[in-house]
Amino acid sequence: MTEVRRPRRLERGDRVAVVAPAGPLSAERLADGSEYLRAWGLEVELMPSALAKHDELPYLAGDDKARAADFRAAWLDPQYKAVFAGRGGYGVQRMLQHLDLDELAPIDKILVGFSDLTALHEAFNARGLVTIHSPMAASVGQLQVPASHDRLRDLLFEPGSVKDLLDPAGARTVIPGTAEGRLLGGNLALLAASLGTPTFAQPDGIVVMEDVSEDGYQVDRLLTQLLRAGWFDQVTGLVIGDFSESDDQGLVAHVVRERLEPLGLPMVEGAAIGHEDLNLAIPLGLPVRLDANDATLAPLVEPLS
Repeated sequence: MTEVRRPRRLERGDRVAVVAPAGPLSAERLADGSEYLRAWGLEVELMPSALAKHDELPYLAGDDKARAADFRAAWLDPQYKAVFAGRGGYGVQRMLQHLDLDELAPIDKILVGFSDLTALHEAFNARGLVTIHSPMAASVGQLQVPASHDRLRDLLFEPGSVKDLLDPAGARTVIPGTAEGRLLGGNLALLAASLGTPTFAQPDGIVVMEDVSEDGYQVDRLLTQLLRAGWFDQVTGLVIGDFSESDDQGLVAHVVRERLEPLGLPMVEGAAIGHEDLNLAIPLGLPVRLDANDATLAPLVEPLS
């Protein structure tokens, strides 16, 4: 069993770094988000390439090696108590090949972000570190639902106050039952993309999934790939987040059920985790208890130390 390591919670006055490991950042959005973090008492510093853009590939925030160097520098520097991703998009998997995870993973530091950050979450969770799947530095100021800000702040500063990780107004039972295990997962497309790579990690707990801009047949293809690869063989429970901006939301919901219900695992949907204004922060890599009868997901220990 993987030993779980929980980074120290944040305190007012802590210094945090913002990196751009994937897509390029909007300076205006990043400024808005940084003001939110400063209002929480944090000192926010941008790494040198945070606002860079790749010369030839407009979907990347600069060169792979430069993005990796920024992340490595922020992670190894003890003055930073957390590393926030500025945004997702695409690029973390390209960056990963330039990182030595054996060097980085033993350091207990908070990683904050989601979407394309799934590749980093998976790599660190596999090595025992709890990470925070949540809105990112450039998006936190754009969210219109206070609960998104409140959950992230609570999880970072008062982790013991978070008793149920799901949205009580939206979470629904699909298959009743209970399960315990580490909370793992993230973006469906990124989970499928990691198969066969050096950072792939067989999930052995409760899995959360979300995605954006994937239509029914695309979600079907991704889930079928994971099913055929035996990806779910050690999974103990399923938490389905938002599948946003598809052509047919009803079809996507049907596909998710059609593909996953035959597994017979305790399962809830409507978790308010993903690419919507209500995006609740959750601790990946942490032991949790899923009660699909009541559609609740409870930490078994405080998410941060």
